[in-house]
Amino acid sequence: MNPIIENITGMNALSDQVVAMDLLISAKSGVRNYAMAVTESGTPEIKEMLTNHLTAAIDLHEQLSLYMQEKGWYHAFDTNEQIHLDLKNIDTALNLPTL
Repeated sequence: MNPIIENITGMNALSDQVVAMDLLISAKSGVRNYAMAVTESGTPEIKEMLTNHLTAAIDLHEQLSLYMQEKGWYHAFDTNEQIHLDLKNIDTALNLPTL
């Protein structure tokens, strides 16, 4: 999107929020996948390697969660506030000007 249009519509911040949420969802998926792979590993060496990757994925998820909470983009411990934010973002997306 054009940077001028992004600033006028406020989409520049929303774009950052969308990218961060996508990355958070990917990190969460990575945690699940590594956890499953650890339980299916065939050798102690592979299990150790996958456990190290799992720890790194958990750390990434924590960093992203904290970053998004600081920005006010993610309310992991307040479901009502998260629903309110999601509805606001949906409304913003539905009301974007068409070019």
